[in-house]
Amino acid sequence: MMRLQKFIAKSGYTSRRKAEILISEGKVKVNGLIITELGTQVDVVNDRVEIGGKRLQLEENFVYVLLNKPTGVVSTVADQFDRPTVLTCIKGINERIYPVGRLDYNTSGLLILTNDGDFTNRVTHPRYHVPKTYLVEAEGTLNVSDLDRLRHGVSIDDYKTQPALVKVVKEGKRGSVVEITIHEGKNRQIRKMFEAINHPVLKLIRLKIGKIKDTDLSLGEWRYLRQDEITYLKEYDNDTNCTSRK
Repeated sequence: MMRLQKFIAKSGYTSRRKAEILISEGKVKVNGLIITELGTQVDVVNDRVEIGGKRLQLEENFVYVLLNKPTGVVSTVADQFDRPTVLTCIKGINERIYPVGRLDYNTSGLLILTNDGDFTNRVTHPRYHVPKTYLVEAEGTLNVSDLDRLRHGVSIDDYKTQPALVKVVKEGKRGSVVEITIHEGKNRQIRKMFEAINHPVLKLIRLKIGKIKDTDLSLGEWRYLRQDEITYLKEYDNDTNCTSRK
């Protein structure tokens, strides 16, 4: 027996968090009956689980891909405006993979794609604090106060960001280049953080996911994650927030 949301995630259909939303919205059927209760147990061999008329089965052949996403590409498997998606960068994989989190249209850098829903949950859920490191080119020169605000959290939308690791890489005529590490990853969070301190982002690149990086991947190129990288992310569980660094 297995909890329904875990079964959906292990089938490769989507992440566990999104599976819980689908269940709550009444979009999941078990043996022909709509199920809305989270935690419902299913028989992985005999029960028939369906979403949108498609029967789900446990995915045994998990795939983990690291892509250096270019700008001008959306982090989805399909786009209503027919823009290029991250899947257009990846050829030769038969399994149905999807992005682990996302990078916005104008952001480049490292992005993982997989069909392992549990893995996706481990990497994206805030409770595990998997850090993501970015290189930011921002307008103007950041002063001590600006950096302290980023390090201690700034108010954006309806929440205050968690403390971030921030380091100025260089300053020039056009603006400042800053390395910043966060572990939340809300929608357009980095851009909103820098807007909040009045230094809009000119260019944004994701450098690392946890300790995983790859300077040899050109924009648009991808590779399979190594087993040690997969294990590292599956086992990552840091219960402490980022701390300030000068």
